[in-house]
Amino acid sequence: MSLAVRIPRELSARVPVEQRGPGLDRDAVRMLVSHGTRVTHHAFTELPRLLRAGDLLVVNTSPTLAAAVDGRIGHARVVVHFSTRGDDGRWAVELREPDGRGTTRARAGGRAGREVRLPGGVRLVLEEPLSAHGGRLWWAGVPGSADVPGLLREHGRPIRYAYTERDQPLSAYQTVFALPAPDGSGSAEMPSAARPFTARIVAELVSRGVQFAPVTLHTGVSSAEAHEPPYPERFAVPEASARLINAATADQGGREALPWKGGGGRRAGGRVIAVGTTAVRAVESAAGPDGVVRARAGWTDLVVTPRRGVRVVDGLLTGLHEPEASHLLMLEAVAGREAVERGYEEALRARYLWHEFGDVHLVLPG
Repeated sequence: MSLAVRIPRELSARVPVEQRGPGLDRDAVRMLVSHGTRVTHHAFTELPRLLRAGDLLVVNTSPTLAAAVDGRIGHARVVVHFSTRGDDGRWAVELREPDGRGTTRARAGGRAGREVRLPGGVRLVLEEPLSAHGGRLWWAGVPGSADVPGLLREHGRPIRYAYTERDQPLSAYQTVFALPAPDGSGSAEMPSAARPFTARIVAELVSRGVQFAPVTLHTGVSSAEAHEPPYPERFAVPEASARLINAATADQGGREALPWKGGGGRRAGGRVIAVGTTAVRAVESAAGPDGVVRARAGWTDLVVTPRRGVRVVDGLLTGLHEPEASHLLMLEAVAGREAVERGYEEALRARYLWHEFGDVHLVLPG
């Protein structure tokens, strides 16, 4: 879906909330809550009182990488965004033009065999485009088996775009749920819906009987120019989390065999609420047509749309997305088009802040 709205530039969150005033923590953001088409306004710190015992939060444990590295093609400066690590050791990368305000322009002219020189003597060689996505991302080999995770730790910085005020330390892009991956993998861009969670909020949720089901989805780069569907991404749903999700299902009488098309709660008890669109993609990729979640790990090319529907997720905590973003199709699958349109109208009226350092939107069954 596409919303017929324009987001004023002043509604872009330019710095993390904790840098906007003394004494603020990550949880000092606002939270729009949609129960179907009914909209209410809250502080994020009210989340434990808005959920209930038996609810299950699905959270993404992927750490954020310092995925932007300066390099050169010949004499020309370029910024490389490391998007996704392949099973064969190659990396999906995006080339960007540096402009001093974040790397906002994709670089044209990629071709197979082109070499990119990086710090520490590391070289990338473009091999083939991710052709289904028009060549904006390329698979690149790393001759000599260079240590790319080490390169990112030493010379990388978090990916940022021009709506932010300045570069931030990598710690500003890690969520409380992030766990280091043994092979150095992670997300090119922060799974930002979980950013407002603090240890204090997590402890209060647990004390109130809310459970957590960790999953992993290493999210690749997004695009500031084109809002194409997400690329294939690596994910894992562990056995313990699959059991938790299925137990929530069983406690409430089971799932329908066909995908739910959105628009309202199916059960009166605990709900499965994904924290972020990445968590939705992971758990829905592990769900069969019968709605049963099975432990899985690998690659997913699933795009959640209203036509496909959702089989597991009842609600979603997410950021505020641009009007043309493909993520809005997922929101429509969870909540229905009318609820999404109503929520965004109210977010604009009340001047919520957009993007990864902005406010959040809790979508619950009506």
